[in-house]
Amino acid sequence: MKKVISTKNAPGAIGPYSQAIEANGMLFISGQIPIDPATGNIVEGGIIEQTEQVMKNLNGILTEAGYTFDNVVKSTCLLSDMANFAAMNEIYGRCFTQNPPARAAFAVKTLPKEVLVEIEMIAVK
Repeated sequence: MKKVISTKNAPGAIGPYSQAIEANGMLFISGQIPIDPATGNIVEGGIIEQTEQVMKNLNGILTEAGYTFDNVVKSTCLLSDMANFAAMNEIYGRCFTQNPPARAAFAVKTLPKEVLVEIEMIAVK
């Protein structure tokens, strides 16, 4: 049985997908981009500010579903340019100080709304 997770603490889904789906003690979070859910706008600044917002959005979804970053077992980080990896990694790492999840990171040609970063996660209780 799957449960749709939705929160105002992350950008609403724009299209045929959910912010997250919980099934059998697992939470699958859709890729989050640096949209401020309060304004609906991309945050101003570079990779640091954008990654901070992405992590806030992910935390909002995790919290709504009753999970924390400690429950995350896998993430995928999509970057507009691998030159942004070190800065993204520094911000990302602040959320995973112990026992970080498995992760993949890719540079892609473009991301939605021409943002610099998108991150998706899987968490387990």
